[in-house]
Amino acid sequence: MELLLRRSGLQLLVLLLALVGIGDAIYLTIVHYQDAPLVCPASGAIDCAHVLSSSYAVVPGTTLPISLPGLGWCLILAGLALMSLLRPTEPAWLRPAQFLWSLAGMVTVLYLVYVELVRLHAICLWCTVLHVLILIAFLISLARWLEPEPEMEAGALQPSSSAPPTTLARSRPRSSRAGR
Repeated sequence: MELLLRRSGLQLLVLLLALVGIGDAIYLTIVHYQDAPLVCPASGAIDCAHVLSSSYAVVPGTTLPISLPGLGWCLILAGLALMSLLRPTEPAWLRPAQFLWSLAGMVTVLYLVYVELVRLHAICLWCTVLHVLILIAFLISLARWLEPEPEMEAGALQPSSSAPPTTLARSRPRSSRAGR
């Protein structure tokens, strides 16, 4: 029960992070397409307008704002968190999938932070919010991936007597075939 509550709490946090990221990415996409006013300082090291008007603010070779892949990333992260929350047991592939997805996000964040600091000499606060959310999601997925599977922990989850003995049935010969 404790593992289920811990998993649920962490997945709720990941879902919340993804939802905040979705809102951030939608705002940045609206700013890109509608020239909406940008709520961000525009002086010194913090200059969202400089970052968002640079050539790095679009997907290379397109006119799509870089916030659109960020939006897609957050939607998939939310879907993975929901998959864990809505199922009584977590699929075995979910932890590695969340970790790999978060790792891909972190690699992208490291590149984008490099661009902001080294190439543009300016930081976008809205981008930084998303970068921090991705970092937190990565750390949660790393911690979850490194913790032992619930079935491996001594006495953590015992199969219930009402569950069908699918693995046991495969290991025993059937009585109808035993006589042949």
